[in-house]
Amino acid sequence: MGEKVRFMSPRSVLLLLFCINLVNYVDRQVLYALLPLIKSEMLLSDARLGALASAFMVVYMCAAPLVGWRADRGSRVKWISGGIALWSLATGLSGLARNYVQLFAARALVGVGESGYGAVSPSFVAEHFPKERRGGVLALFSMAIPVGSALGYVMGGWVGGHWGWRSAFWVVGPPGILLALLALRLRDPRSEEQAQRAPAGLREYAALYRVKSYVASTLGMTAMTFALGGLAVWMPSFLNRAWGLSVMEAGTVFGAVTVVAGLAGSLLGGWLGDRLLRVTGKAYFLVSGAGLLLAMPAGAAAVMSKSYQGTLALLFLAEMLAFLNMGPLNGVIVSVTAPAVRSMAFAANIFVIHALGDAVSPALIGLASDHWGLELALVGTMAFLGVAGLICLWGAGHVEADGAEVARVHGE
Repeated sequence: MGEKVRFMSPRSVLLLLFCINLVNYVDRQVLYALLPLIKSEMLLSDARLGALASAFMVVYMCAAPLVGWRADRGSRVKWISGGIALWSLATGLSGLARNYVQLFAARALVGVGESGYGAVSPSFVAEHFPKERRGGVLALFSMAIPVGSALGYVMGGWVGGHWGWRSAFWVVGPPGILLALLALRLRDPRSEEQAQRAPAGLREYAALYRVKSYVASTLGMTAMTFALGGLAVWMPSFLNRAWGLSVMEAGTVFGAVTVVAGLAGSLLGGWLGDRLLRVTGKAYFLVSGAGLLLAMPAGAAAVMSKSYQGTLALLFLAEMLAFLNMGPLNGVIVSVTAPAVRSMAFAANIFVIHALGDAVSPALIGLASDHWGLELALVGTMAFLGVAGLICLWGAGHVEADGAEVARVHGE
């Protein structure tokens, strides 16, 4: 087995981590297709449903910095494998919940497991490839987000609609256990020289926030995550209420729109970013910023549309434009951070984007919906896509200098 690990190709690593990321988002998003069923059985307000979705994110973001700190000092492979196993078991436990508190606790435990994977995997896969290909590689890796999310909605809506919401958790949990075992065959791409260096300390980690392009990438992703995280939770419910779709239909339709738009946006964003990178080092930020700025009016129009077909068409356009940044912005983080602090860089990024993003937006949107209606709450959420786009354009002015400094000091 040791020889196989040593010679695992970069493409094989990308494929395995793509599959893991796929299951990651299935297990994360399946809850949202089931919210109408849970609401009906447990008699919950929209605010409490939103808090249920936020439970995962709060724990996920708080655990990530600790994982990142430990991963910079040891085996990233063990964190990946252990994280997968834990969140998969916790997903199965969600189906055993008999009341709101038990379900809340199970979803929080899913967050602990996923933090072990999320803080490590983007840099882990990117480091297997040269820097001029990382935007496209991370775009391919990120394609698992819309595909997994869509599968979560579709499987949740279909299984939940036929056999109840608990059965959906029992269906999507087990595949992760097999992937956890396969992940043990991975090899850390860090060189022996990098592994033998003294581990980074507080000063090195604090210095991340003096790297303006890293800050811009993180804040841009935060505003985007606030909006997209809120849509992920509430759009199936919006389709159910506004257009009379059943739980199964709403999950299937939103899942289908998300997967096609996400695939198209992720591939197009990675392709554009890598090719524009030949012309300017600002490419990743420019592609991301333009997409997010254009996604804002498209998303608002989707919610306000007076026709069902118009809602779906505009929603597709908004999601495709928003997904342009999935590869490029993660590529920025890899290019402007040193290898010794890269796991923590992604962990800190996870903490910020979720603490100020989708850890709070589902509950806030639910609260706003209780007062002013779900349509108005979702329209207001779209403004954060525009904020994200403006932050990316600001970051474009700093990324070339920051990347050159990393290359000079660390030879990447």
